[in-house]
Amino acid sequence: MGASFHASRRQKYGNVFKTHLLGRPLIRVTGAENVRKVLMGEHSLVTVDWPQSTSTLLGPNSLANSIGDIHRKRRKIFAKVFSHDALESYLPKIQLVIQETLRLWSSNPEPINVYRESQRLSFSMAIRVLLGFRVTDDEMQSLFTTFQDFVENVFSLPIDLPFSGYRKGIRARDSLQKSIEKAIREKPLHTQGKDYTDALDVLLESAKENNAELTMQELKESTIELIFAAFATTASGSTSLVMQLLRHPAVLEKLREELRCAGLLLDGCLCPGELRLDNLLNLRYLDCVIKEVLRLFAPVSGGYRVATQTFELDGVQVPKGWSVMYSIRDTHDTSAVFKDVEAFDPDRFSPERGEDREGRFNYLPFGGGVRSCLGKQLATLFLKLLAVELAGGSRFQLATRTFPRLISVPVVHPTDGLRVKFCGLDSNQNQIMSKPDQMLDATV
Repeated sequence: MGASFHASRRQKYGNVFKTHLLGRPLIRVTGAENVRKVLMGEHSLVTVDWPQSTSTLLGPNSLANSIGDIHRKRRKIFAKVFSHDALESYLPKIQLVIQETLRLWSSNPEPINVYRESQRLSFSMAIRVLLGFRVTDDEMQSLFTTFQDFVENVFSLPIDLPFSGYRKGIRARDSLQKSIEKAIREKPLHTQGKDYTDALDVLLESAKENNAELTMQELKESTIELIFAAFATTASGSTSLVMQLLRHPAVLEKLREELRCAGLLLDGCLCPGELRLDNLLNLRYLDCVIKEVLRLFAPVSGGYRVATQTFELDGVQVPKGWSVMYSIRDTHDTSAVFKDVEAFDPDRFSPERGEDREGRFNYLPFGGGVRSCLGKQLATLFLKLLAVELAGGSRFQLATRTFPRLISVPVVHPTDGLRVKFCGLDSNQNQIMSKPDQMLDATV
């Protein structure tokens, strides 16, 4: 099953074919034009379609569950959370969280399981930067464990029995909401013009500006949704980024050269206080690297809708009431606009080549249409900051003989984690790791 199964079905039946998922009839859709019709048909041809357990656990006030005018109003409120001014204020805080994490990884004498620790990193970023919660390390660990229980069961079968995954997810949600309400009530909330403290402050200010102040229940559900959106996908993207920098040392060196030319890297160290949002956005090769990571390893495989009326896609009838799954990863993998599609080649996104310019729905790691990911700029900012810190402040090498196999459910991640030995630039071990014959010599 998995990618090979879908590829064989696509080869036999084309880019649109009928199948089943968990006993429900499903239309699976691949290809830019087909995906465009689905995503641009929101509110007319299709509408949101989450599994029952997911809808219940995220809550009726979540952006994911809202439709129509309510969805448009909530997106408008959330949009300010990811504005340029807000991102500018988050940047130094995100960078600090990443630096502290990389220092911990470098001080560990044992190899790091990058996927597992990237989950902790993305969760810490969500709690401390997005929400501004002041929690101890023990409280953070407790929240992280509870949130893992929530995430592991958010797509469970809706069987409401004492020991079911669904009930476990509900208990985790209730515990999270209780902790979140306590943190919100204890948190000093304030904004001063564009000097935002955190995303939660921005959300509250935006809701007030739109005459839609949030109740405590709406705040709790919005908070969990913010963490949920930033958690697994960011950890997946971070792990894929580290893996590709390990596989392609020439890409890592080209990143370092760009940082040196931009005056951000001097004598092998990042210049403190020099990184701002504007000069980060001007790092063109860095942008190409992140785009290529997300093209080859889009964290989310696709999205689900339900047909609100019968319509046709590529000669296939989509009956009213059927689920429709549009595939991000398959569309990337089969798009004719990308040359040598299986190769990791950041330069395909360079101004000279611009392979992504031929049709917006050939490249859609964050979806598209009215339900495109609102946090895509924040996710990209996080990955860029991580890449800068890896290129400018770390040395690392694969700790196993081969790279791990990747699986795509629920997000792209290594089967047994990605085990990597990190050393900070100041570590004596760098003398060992700088030898070319010992760096990045693993094979697939």
